[in-house]
Amino acid sequence: MKNPKDGFLIGRAKSFQYAFAGAYLLLKTEHSVITQFSLAVLSIIIGFFFHITKTEWMFQILSIGLVLSIEGLNTAVEKLCDFIHPDYHKKIGFIKDISAGAVTFAVLTAFTIILVIYFPYVYEKVY
Repeated sequence: MKNPKDGFLIGRAKSFQYAFAGAYLLLKTEHSVITQFSLAVLSIIIGFFFHITKTEWMFQILSIGLVLSIEGLNTAVEKLCDFIHPDYHKKIGFIKDISAGAVTFAVLTAFTIILVIYFPYVYEKVY
């Protein structure tokens, strides 16, 4: 909760504190975020192994951020829906499905980027 007596810098510091607390909660409690974070770490390790370019690093990092951000928003939507209507409701299910669909688009985009980056490296090693 914002304290009106907090100045600009204290307000920003508290905002960062809340943001990092939220990221920690996602990584600690949400299995889908834990899984996707683990895949992100794996892709970073693979990036070092193949010595990908700076541009490839940028695309990889952006895709990791995209997936984790959208997954965080999806989790927030699902938690809010469950809070508003804990029992099954067709419209709530529709909202949750749309939110999960957004994650699907992000994951497919990230997967495509990973294929574009790593296929040439793997192909070169194999052949």
